[in-house]
Amino acid sequence: MEAKQTVFVNEFTNGILDPKEEMLGPLKDGGHIIANTAPGCWGPMITPCLRGGHEVTKPVFVEGAEVGDAIAIRIKSVQVTSMATSSGNDRPVDGRFVGDPFVAVKCPGCGELYPETKIEGTGPEAIRCSNCGEDVTPFVFTNGYTMAFDSNRTIGVTVDEAAAKYIAEHGKSFMATPENSVQNPVVTFAPSDLVGTMARLRPFLGQLGTTPSRPLPDSHNAGDFGQFLIDSPHDYGVTKEELEDRTDGHMDINRVREGAVLICPVKVPGGGVYIGDMHAMQGNGEIAGHTADVSGIVNLQAKVIKNLNIEGPILLPVLEDLPHLAKPFTDKEKASAKQVADMYGVAKIEESLPLSFIGTGANLNEATDNGLNRAAETLGISVPEVMNRATITGSIEIGRHPGVVTITLLVPVHLLDELSLTDLVRNHYNAAE
Repeated sequence: MEAKQTVFVNEFTNGILDPKEEMLGPLKDGGHIIANTAPGCWGPMITPCLRGGHEVTKPVFVEGAEVGDAIAIRIKSVQVTSMATSSGNDRPVDGRFVGDPFVAVKCPGCGELYPETKIEGTGPEAIRCSNCGEDVTPFVFTNGYTMAFDSNRTIGVTVDEAAAKYIAEHGKSFMATPENSVQNPVVTFAPSDLVGTMARLRPFLGQLGTTPSRPLPDSHNAGDFGQFLIDSPHDYGVTKEELEDRTDGHMDINRVREGAVLICPVKVPGGGVYIGDMHAMQGNGEIAGHTADVSGIVNLQAKVIKNLNIEGPILLPVLEDLPHLAKPFTDKEKASAKQVADMYGVAKIEESLPLSFIGTGANLNEATDNGLNRAAETLGISVPEVMNRATITGSIEIGRHPGVVTITLLVPVHLLDELSLTDLVRNHYNAAE
């Protein structure tokens, strides 16, 4: 097929990122992806026919993207369309899954695996098996809330029991669930443990990335959630070594928002760019395990970077999201540095620009080691040097607890030159100043 300048996406996977499945597109190198995304986390978690814990868009094939390349994805816009959502901390329900409640739900009544469901009323027992009528949801809230948004999608307020029940009765409308989405709206549960709590919206993409080189459940395409797949008894179990085929598209890093650029590895022909799990807001760590999942409209621009062979994503956050020590230096700061250099006979001050390397692992220590190693391998320097640079010119920050971090540091331009990244990074931050 002839590559398109713009690919419009409103189709979704069944929760499995499978490189053997046909992709949408192809998209021209440098073209745009415009997608209506479905909520992640809770809605898919209470929809047993979805096999990955999320409901992400079908991947898009990018022209010219070959294994060993990378794709720079510029997030042009992220717009929330939901009017309300529900979320909270979860508890799995024993007897309703095989090995993993995100991946392999089993009806406790008829025993059907991945059963179709129907909604009967509202509340935590409303999701019923279509075959036998049994309560089949694999998760319930330990503490949950329903939040409504203002018309400009700038402020959210958690509502009381009566309002939560009204929203639950019109769930798909309030959540603006895309037409081709099959998930049950989480507002059906009508939680209301928090009432009158205000929160600012700052939407971002919890899922953004490229297709892994083996079939993986979408929410488990990361080094922390992926641990549940190791030697799991269901159809999508993997070995520890096979989990290395992941692309870490499920990051839940709140800096993956409008204006940022995410550089993703290409592990299958065409890359297979997919999107989902838009969040209305989230503090670093997503410490409750979940945040306010919403539907939305996303505009991305995808550009192939040839021969940039990386294992995981690299983020160029917007300028204000950079750690203080990693922000590009001002002319005044450079002048002061030159005075010090001249005083001590330093012939040349290195020119540098910021990069954030994503690391994931079973816990935050493993994720940090993973990110440090990825940075060192990509830049061609030692891990101790990365440590030093991240300490005095950057920061290590939690993306998601238990095991996603960003390793941010100022990188010497001569190293970026070798990776053909200098123009991309410099233009990104020059445009932001």
